Amino acid sequence: MPSKRTGPFDPKKFLSKISSGKTLRFYPDGESIFTQGDDANAVFYLEEGKVKLTVLSPGGKEAVIAILNRGSFFGESCLAGQLHRTSTATSMEHPCVVRIEKKTMIRLLRENPEFEGALMAYLLSRNIRIEEDLVDQMFNSSEKRLARVLLLLARFGKKSNPEPPVTKISQETLAAMVGTTRSRISYFMNKFKKLGFIRYDDGLRVRSSLLNVVLRD
Repeated sequence: MPSKRTGPFDPKKFLSKISSGKTLRFYPDGESIFTQGDDANAVFYLEEGKVKLTVLSPGGKEAVIAILNRGSFFGESCLAGQLHRTSTATSMEHPCVVRIEKKTMIRLLRENPEFEGALMAYLLSRNIRIEEDLVDQMFNSSEKRLARVLLLLARFGKKSNPEPPVTKISQETLAAMVGTTRSRISYFMNKFKKLGFIRYDDGLRVRSSLLNVVLRD
């Protein structure tokens, strides 16, 4: 009799058992995993580290659309018929990335309902995040948007050690994520520090009290 699985489904463990149609690679910081315009022929799973997703406008303006943490899927639009990448994925914090060929991914989803469910749950969760980002951009001040971005980068609300350090991230990148200028980011970061919402101790640490900025009317 097959043993019953206990605990939530683990995509990392599942993918480790796949013997063909995938590759695993460690990336140095700042290296492109794929570039906007590349052929879309694989799905990626982030085992460790972080990945930054950016888009480049026809006029050459770059925008940061997401900072992905471990356990994230990306590049999955190829499963819906996307032929070319619409964003660039860049490595952060020496990530370990699994690349699954499109045809292999389709087969795995068809043959493994639990894996399909895990991917769907992730995509639904990310859709909610995208909607929240849109509302944030439309209705909130740049100060509130920065506070929310910092809390998300610190994975506020996740099960982790208190005040985990935020990945090293430039003020230029924060400005691109928030949709404001670097000078405004510098101003608000100094303000947050003076108010005790953030501190610099072996990296940037975000305190839960920063949530007051997000909730403030």
